[in-house]
Amino acid sequence: MIPVTAITRSITGQAWRWRGGNMAMDGEAAGMSSLGDDLVNQLLLARGVARDDLERHRRPTLREFLPDPSIFRDMDAAADRIAQAVIGGETITVYGDYDVDGATSAALLILLLRGLGVEAQAYIPDRLLEGYGPSGEALVRIAQGGSSLIVTVDCGAMAHQALAAAHAAGVDVIVVDHHKCSPELPIAAALVNPNRLDESNEAASYGHLAAVGVAFLLSIATVRTLRGRDYFADRPAPDLMALLDLVALGTVADVAALHGLNRAMVSQGLKVMARRENIGLSALIDASRLTRAPTCSDLGFALGPRINAGGRVGEATLGVRLLTTRDPDEARAISAQLSTLNDERRAIEQEVQEAAEAQVEAQHNRSVLLLAGRGWHPGVIGIVAGRIKEKSGKPTLVIALDADEAGHGKGSGRSISGVDLGAAIIAAREAGLLVAGGGHAMAAGLTMDPDQLPALADWLDDRLSREISAAQGSKALLLDLSLTPGGLTPALVEALEAAGPFGVGWPGPRVAVGPVRLVKCDLVGTDHVRMIAAGADGRSFKGIAFRAAQTELGQALLHGSRGRMVWLAGRAKIDDWGSRPAAELHVEDAAWAD
Repeated sequence: MIPVTAITRSITGQAWRWRGGNMAMDGEAAGMSSLGDDLVNQLLLARGVARDDLERHRRPTLREFLPDPSIFRDMDAAADRIAQAVIGGETITVYGDYDVDGATSAALLILLLRGLGVEAQAYIPDRLLEGYGPSGEALVRIAQGGSSLIVTVDCGAMAHQALAAAHAAGVDVIVVDHHKCSPELPIAAALVNPNRLDESNEAASYGHLAAVGVAFLLSIATVRTLRGRDYFADRPAPDLMALLDLVALGTVADVAALHGLNRAMVSQGLKVMARRENIGLSALIDASRLTRAPTCSDLGFALGPRINAGGRVGEATLGVRLLTTRDPDEARAISAQLSTLNDERRAIEQEVQEAAEAQVEAQHNRSVLLLAGRGWHPGVIGIVAGRIKEKSGKPTLVIALDADEAGHGKGSGRSISGVDLGAAIIAAREAGLLVAGGGHAMAAGLTMDPDQLPALADWLDDRLSREISAAQGSKALLLDLSLTPGGLTPALVEALEAAGPFGVGWPGPRVAVGPVRLVKCDLVGTDHVRMIAAGADGRSFKGIAFRAAQTELGQALLHGSRGRMVWLAGRAKIDDWGSRPAAELHVEDAAWAD
């Protein structure tokens, strides 16, 4: 690939390269009626779609992307056990994680079972008191309360001791998970997880599914099993498509890769969500002050964080209660409570982030940042790790050293593309450096003895430094299109969005606009840089670089752009604050044009 406009080193130190073909466009071309179809095809091709498969990906549907659930190990056994419990009127408890993926997975199965005539119970562990995943004490207590079947969602794949305790207590446990597994699996009635090491190649190709996606496939298998037993001879089968709004929310909020089946489920799920049939989701949309149908971005930045706030700094059960309630008044009350908790979460997060960032400079020679402190709230360390990872370009682990009564540290990590942090954390646990740990390529969690911090830091650097160097060495800003300012129009944004939904693994289109001069550039909010840029074609547009004020990019735009021409790169979005919608640029990088 050739550098875009010969930019080999931008302000942030990156080369600019084409993701696909060289699509340069001026203002007139961007307004052509043929733009939409041609541009969408180019965006799909640039994301790896074969030319003869374009139509399927232009309009992703479940019919085209859904596999037979039976390809996954233990899927049929899990569906059979749930069908048995439904027919026999057994008491079922769904044991979920406290994040959005866990909440949506649990809610999906509870609503499915409700549609099958069973009122299942929900159990969500407290993040601070119980920690991640099922505990043997909790599972045994649930069994003693009358449940003969427990289904864990978004957790359980590594819960060997807890599931052994449940087995000894005589209760069946089905594990529905997507996190990495060890070669030895825990005792369970069934363990459905595309990331099992003994999965077939076909099933393993769905390892990018969030837990809620796996739960949806289990729902299909369960209904199919019950249909084979004439369960629906005198009752309607549940509408599984109506559950796709939950699948979309959990998939996007868990930052699962949006290609293939995930993209199809999210695409269809957004359509379901627009109908606002889920009472809780409808109330949450209102509480988020959204006046239009939610987009992928809204799931990740408006709805998801509110549900997460319950598990992070509030009451862990709020998310599941909201998503399964039948009462509009209760839905409004919970949504308001979650919004308040989300505001509290932001304040706590800022405090922890400032403390963690103060340690970064001392680790400038580390490949993996390992930041730890006492008094840090465990509910925000994952968010802080993600923020610092974005700023530093390095995998980052943030650890709350006094997270439980036993004196253990609880940590959460975020990785960079090309570096499998989850596998490294599992290996560190197997090497005796951690009490517990697991995750997937881009995110991981751990429990550890604080005395092991220096050894863990050295071990991670030794294991991952080569992967990190290779990932950083190949880093480049990938662009889909270059424009003059006149080409940045609402019509262009609409055409770009037609290739969505976008997310990890299916990146949103990035455009370069220029060369321009900055007519105005200043701060807005706490640390955002806003600007008005004008080009030689006489057109101008607004731009904003979020959380960039103290970065190299922000400082260059604020103080170094006077009298200079610059190329701006980022995401084209619609600004609908004014009387007429206008296109603006969410700036991610810039490069001097002179």
